[in-house]
Amino acid sequence: MSVLLQASNIDKYFGEHHVLKDLSIAVSDGSIFGLLGPNGAGKTTLIRTLTRITAPDSGEISYKGNPLSEEVRSRFGYLPEERGLYRKMKVWEQALYLTQIKGIERSRAEMNLNVWFERFGMGGWKNKRVQELSKGMQQKLQFVITVAHDPELLILDEPFSGFDPVNTEEIKREILRLRDGGKTIIFSTHNMSSVEELCDEIALIHQGKNILQGRTEVVRSSFSQNVFEVAFEGSKVAFANALGHHYEIDSIQENGTKVKATIRSHHKEGSSHLLKSLAGNVEVTSFYEKIPSMHDIFIAQVSEPEPQTEKEDGA
Repeated sequence: MSVLLQASNIDKYFGEHHVLKDLSIAVSDGSIFGLLGPNGAGKTTLIRTLTRITAPDSGEISYKGNPLSEEVRSRFGYLPEERGLYRKMKVWEQALYLTQIKGIERSRAEMNLNVWFERFGMGGWKNKRVQELSKGMQQKLQFVITVAHDPELLILDEPFSGFDPVNTEEIKREILRLRDGGKTIIFSTHNMSSVEELCDEIALIHQGKNILQGRTEVVRSSFSQNVFEVAFEGSKVAFANALGHHYEIDSIQENGTKVKATIRSHHKEGSSHLLKSLAGNVEVTSFYEKIPSMHDIFIAQVSEPEPQTEKEDGA
């Protein structure tokens, strides 16, 4: 994949607070990019620099290899965490107005909005005022307004906030459909299960720095602890003997002739050596490596203490 959007060596200060610190990310074209981090890590500040709402104090942002310009920014769709709808304005009137100010003519805006309103079952909302809608309905409306001008790049800050599980799944399906249609999506989230479901790539921001970036499956595999779960039929004694000194059993459960064990490997060959060791001693009925979840990786990385020489803050 080629790089669509790149931020290089970004620094941002608010007064004396150094919020973004020599931060770089690269977002691949046609991917879903998860921007992760605890509260105050600098995610929203980074998003605001990527959308030109605020300028970095140093560093460069490029789009398709060229400096980010105001004209290019018009190809973005941005859903901020702080929702911004006119509460007393009617839903259709507002959606049409906000879509047109993205630079598309009225007839196209109406056509695009009608498609999205029909897809989300929002046709009955058109003459309602925004203040009559629930928080989740307002959030769905703002998502539609964000995508209705057919942007090349979508930047979504906590897009699932305010949604119940049904609507969350609906938005997830739309994000995947947009990606499969060639769009690039950046989204900030605290929901690690969504990251594993959706993200092709991630960056983990902590204390204003990018401390981890890569393809999601590669990042998870890099934190492998060589822990395997094995289900087998046969003698536990034969099983333990077959393991030898290269492995240790973390846990073992027995249900009649069926046994399930969690094993930690100390052998550099990992799974292939383990299966060879067990062959002929027990009948293996299932076997898989327990790769750490993004939730576990997130907690481990942001919980590690880091020396600080000054008081820091971020958004």
